[in-house]
Amino acid sequence: MKLPEGIYGIVTEKLCGGRSVLEVARDMIAGGIRILQYREKEDKPRRVQYEECVVLRQMTREAGVVFLVNDWVDLALACGADGVHIGQEDLPVSVVRQLLGPEKLLGLSTHSAEQAQKAFESGVVDYIGVGPLFPTQTKIHPEGPVGLSYLDYVVKHIPLSFVAIGGIKEHNIGEVLKRGARTVCLVTEITQAKNVTEKVRSLVHRMQHYHTFQ
Repeated sequence: MKLPEGIYGIVTEKLCGGRSVLEVARDMIAGGIRILQYREKEDKPRRVQYEECVVLRQMTREAGVVFLVNDWVDLALACGADGVHIGQEDLPVSVVRQLLGPEKLLGLSTHSAEQAQKAFESGVVDYIGVGPLFPTQTKIHPEGPVGLSYLDYVVKHIPLSFVAIGGIKEHNIGEVLKRGARTVCLVTEITQAKNVTEKVRSLVHRMQHYHTFQ
């Protein structure tokens, strides 16, 4: 399986503006999102996470949307997700691949040229997250944003699929697209939008319009 091009969304209950992850995910899918990642931590009971993921898996399967689980390999396998996205502090990618098997997607967050190169050389990572490109409050990175120069490096030197992420909004997505990104993740720009479906549609249109005229 290959990471699709298009808008990559993440649902986390704390960032859904008082709505449920299922409601926000449904609206994302209606807007034309291509990838959906479920990202919850230990503060939500695992049974609740499992029940939500079972519903999300059904929703995404019916819509032809790739469904990924953040960090939790067991949860991804239990609900039949398409894969897992992990960070630099999680289990080694070789171990995650062994647990997942060969068919599932394995994504890895990267924040430097060295990390991107290591991900490629591992031979088991399907795609990398590239960011945070801009300042963001969604996740805390002590080193701050890596900037667009890192995106330029990945485009030129790393032959892996990637998703651009971190502080991306509708007003700056053009800067990301013109550097070669074809899969872009926006978090609060979507989850905290008054109308999630219309926000995703607007972003999808902007991406399609940009690539049509390149």
